[in-house]
Amino acid sequence: MRLNKYGEIVASEWLRSADVRSEIECGEFVVMPNHLHGIVHIVGAYGNTPSSRDEHKMAYSHNKGVLPYAPTSPSRNIGAMVRGFKSAVSRRINEIRGTPGEPVWQRNYYEHVIRNDDDYNCIAEYIANNPQRWMEDSLHP
Repeated sequence: MRLNKYGEIVASEWLRSADVRSEIECGEFVVMPNHLHGIVHIVGAYGNTPSSRDEHKMAYSHNKGVLPYAPTSPSRNIGAMVRGFKSAVSRRINEIRGTPGEPVWQRNYYEHVIRNDDDYNCIAEYIANNPQRWMEDSLHP
């Protein structure tokens, strides 16, 4: 997938999410023409590391739900992370387009808790192969 200037903003803000939130690390991801797939490793809140995949602390995000990863703070959950990411992307894209406040994203997102290595590998493969399936996507123009 060759990213245009908006896709580059999406990719850079996705990676920046881990700089803003020390309790996560960004795993595999792909920016598609009309959506994003990404794996978020939840590390700080539970003291685990991305290598402990069997601890059930990762989420697969595909632009609908909230998975808490630090129960003591509502600002530290997957929903807050996705909202912050979408907000930053929207702000930057709207600055370029001269369209302040215009929506860039759909309202919700999809998440899935990765339960084991097989689940992780299946999702990582899906993400890696998604660009090759773009022509078959029902939303492809």
